[in-house]
Amino acid sequence: MESAIITSNITKKYKLYQSGRERILDLITPKSYGDDFYALRDVSFVAEKGDVIGFVGINGSGKSTLSNIIAGIVPETSGSVKVNGETALIAVSAGLKGDLSGRDNIELKCLMLGFSKEEIKKMEPEIIEFSELGRFIDQPVKSYSSGMKSRLGFAISVTVDPDILIIDEALSVGDKAFAEKSLQKMKEFKKLGKTMIFVSHSIGQMKQFCEKILWLEFGKVKEFGTVDEVIPKYEEFLKKWKKMSSKEKQAYRDAAE
Repeated sequence: MESAIITSNITKKYKLYQSGRERILDLITPKSYGDDFYALRDVSFVAEKGDVIGFVGINGSGKSTLSNIIAGIVPETSGSVKVNGETALIAVSAGLKGDLSGRDNIELKCLMLGFSKEEIKKMEPEIIEFSELGRFIDQPVKSYSSGMKSRLGFAISVTVDPDILIIDEALSVGDKAFAEKSLQKMKEFKKLGKTMIFVSHSIGQMKQFCEKILWLEFGKVKEFGTVDEVIPKYEEFLKKWKKMSSKEKQAYRDAAE
C-alpha cells in the first residue's frame, strides 16, 4: 500500500522570551537568550493512503503543531515529512483573511490552490451553500464568530477535493447540526479512500470516525495503533489526569519531558 504521509523524527523547537528586549538581544548578540520549548520531539508515524487517523492528547501535547507541519503551514526544526498529494487544513480561521469578505476569501484561497477564476465561479455557489452563511458571505470575516469561520473553512476545503484532509478541532465550534453534516461529508471522503487526520477532544467522534490513533503526550508519541488498542488506554489516562492536583500534573509533565 502506498504511503500518504511519512513523518520521520519531527522536532519543533520554539524560543520563549520573558520580554521583547530578550527577543532582540537573542537576534543581535552571540549570546543565547530565552528558553527552548519543544512542541514536538522525534515524532515518527506513517499514514497509508485511505487511513483515517485521530490525533489525541491533552492540551499542549503538540497535536495542532504536528497538523500544521503536515499541512506545510509551519516548518519543522529537524526531521522530515513527506506528503503524497494535495493537503487541506481545516481549523478555525486557518488561512482566512479577516479584512476580506467570506466571498473574497473563497476566491483568494482557491486561487492559491491553483484554480482558475472560471473554476472558482463554478465552485463558489456550492461552497456558499455548504457553509450556510447566507448573506454573511459578503461581510468581513473578522466579524464572524468562530463557528462561522469554521463553516467557511470547512466548506472551502471539502469542495476543492483534496487528497489529504486535516481537520483540527473544526467541529468543536458552532452548532451540532453543522457538525453532523460535516461528519457526513467526511464519511463520503472516507468511502472515496481519502486520507484524513482528525484532531479532536471528542472521544465519541474518534470512535465513530477513525481507524487509527496517534496519542501525543507533551510533544512525544505515547502510542500509535488501532482505535481499539489506543483509545481505552487514553481514556484510562484521562481519568487519572483529571484527578491530579496542579502540582501532580506538573510533576508528571516534568517526568514525561
